[in-house]
Amino acid sequence: MTIDAKTLLNATRSHWLVESMHWILDTEFGEDDSRKRADDRAENLVRIRQMCLNMLRSEISFKASVKHKRAKCAMETEYLSTVLARLE
Repeated sequence: MTIDAKTLLNATRSHWLVESMHWILDTEFGEDDSRKRADDRAENLVRIRQMCLNMLRSEISFKASVKHKRAKCAMETEYLSTVLARLE
């Protein structure tokens, strides 16, 4: 079976997009350090972290890393409201 270059490129990019998300969830949100393993708690927390990451990434009024956006949310309720408005 042969694969053309375009198909291989698309598959590689798709894979690294997922890996990039998991790396950010681990480094910025400490996902691998979580001790929630029982019942549905672990799955629920994973989904919440993914939602938070998506909201922080989609908020463009403050150009900064996810880490800095999280810190700003913790310090400024107005900015937190802006980020949470992404839920609508």
